Amino acid sequence: MPHDIDPRLLRAFVATAEELHFTRAAARLYIAQQALSRDIRRLERDLGAALFVRTTRQVGLTTEGARLLPHARRVLTACEAFAAAASGREGRPLLVAVGAQIGTAFDVLQAARRSAPELELVARHQSGLTGAAEEILAGRLDAAFGRFSGLAPAVAARLAHLPVRFEHMAVLLPENHRLSALDRIPLDALEGRTLYAAAGNPATAEWTDLATQLFAGRGIRLAEPFPEIEGADEFTRVVRKRGWWVLASTEFIEVPGMVLRPLCDPIPLSPISLVWRTGLRHPALDALAAAARHLTRQRIWLEHPPAAWLPPEDRAAMRTG
Repeated sequence: MPHDIDPRLLRAFVATAEELHFTRAAARLYIAQQALSRDIRRLERDLGAALFVRTTRQVGLTTEGARLLPHARRVLTACEAFAAAASGREGRPLLVAVGAQIGTAFDVLQAARRSAPELELVARHQSGLTGAAEEILAGRLDAAFGRFSGLAPAVAARLAHLPVRFEHMAVLLPENHRLSALDRIPLDALEGRTLYAAAGNPATAEWTDLATQLFAGRGIRLAEPFPEIEGADEFTRVVRKRGWWVLASTEFIEVPGMVLRPLCDPIPLSPISLVWRTGLRHPALDALAAAARHLTRQRIWLEHPPAAWLPPEDRAAMRTG
């Protein structure tokens, strides 16, 4: 048994244990899969015990691996705390963009706060990953949630992301319309309709692009560009005044006089990732990512029907995050 264990080896162990997939774990650590496998073998050799059961189809923890995992996590948490103290980061809060007090981003933020109450995670209410990504790169934000593949390549190249969820998309429509009586609304039923999808708001360009792809060839029109709408009250006022139907996700703010109905045939998906600046190290970011992984597994957020609608670039991004 070695007197000292390189924290790098523990990071390899924890990442692989949480992902149970060598390719995903290597991508998460920004190293080659061969390097990750080498680190795992070295740690197993140093410990004199196998940590993983490997087959051609899956990876699993051995009994010893499961026993040592919580200890490895505690060691890494202590290492991060030391690094934060040495750099003066330990007292700085993590600034996290969330669109509203509902949905994936807010659920993950609340879970992180519960799991690490000693850390400070401050919400910044900003909708749209395009705008949030600019704030992250400028140092005015630390993390955000949204459709990573919708970012400009030059921006995405400077950011890291963790796939979290495939949100099911929905339509917000007047409660007195005949379609509101349906539990789910087929996409074909929206032919000839005009839906608001944040066109005209540069901060949400990735969402407008997703809507444009979804509407193409289906006879669904995108509402004309309109300036950014700030706040739930203002959103409600504008939407009701202009008579818009709205493309949304199945977790959305309540709008009086309107109802939310999931879309189907096929089910359109909105891919959500946790996004942060490459190289950022912060204990609260670790807590946020851990909370995201826990909720993803617990709520089966990354499973979806095989025939669901999703652009190819989003499928690729959510596999390689």
